[in-house]
Amino acid sequence: MSFYGAPPVGPDFKVWAEKFSAWLMRTRSFLTHRRDYDSAAEDGVILWDRENKYPVVSKDGAFVQIVLEDGQYAGAVTADQTAAAINTAYALTYTSSIAEGVTNGTPASRLVFAEAGQYMISFSAQIASTSSSTVNFWFWPRINGTDVTGSTMKNALHQNNAVLVVSRSVIFDVSANDYLEAMWAVDSTSGFLDATAATAFAPTAPASTIAITRLHG
Repeated sequence: MSFYGAPPVGPDFKVWAEKFSAWLMRTRSFLTHRRDYDSAAEDGVILWDRENKYPVVSKDGAFVQIVLEDGQYAGAVTADQTAAAINTAYALTYTSSIAEGVTNGTPASRLVFAEAGQYMISFSAQIASTSSSTVNFWFWPRINGTDVTGSTMKNALHQNNAVLVVSRSVIFDVSANDYLEAMWAVDSTSGFLDATAATAFAPTAPASTIAITRLHG
């Protein structure tokens, strides 16, 4: 491949660099924009979807999105969470360390998805109790304000000063602008979500974490 020969030395270098840059601009390749009449009958055709602003590839007779590096979120609750009333649902509000295509909405407990797709959601909570009696905790997701059927985790602590981490990973199909909330409840105000302070040998532990990764469009 030739692009104006090897780079020269001396005062001609700037001229060569400008010509090299112009050559790259002329030879770079753009994806063809997808049109309504484009056929997906043959697998492996890659086009640019101008309306949705992402690349697509033909697969099994349909154009499917090629997922770009977006649609991810990592958040934590870094303070103790207590329940003002027993057997009452409360939404957790996360502070993000990563928010690309998934962001805190209004109220901030809502995690809003900019694009549709399948998302892996990993949740954890550190539960604690100051009671010697059994304390029950419930955790579950809500999407667009509606509880997700069959999604609840129930855990119990049975002794004073007990602490336990509970977690689960699930995959959800969501539409653009859907929002997710992580809900919790407890049957005794002795139960709470524990954010542990750092020690001389270990860092802090959040009361809850959530990680969201987009898998498919």
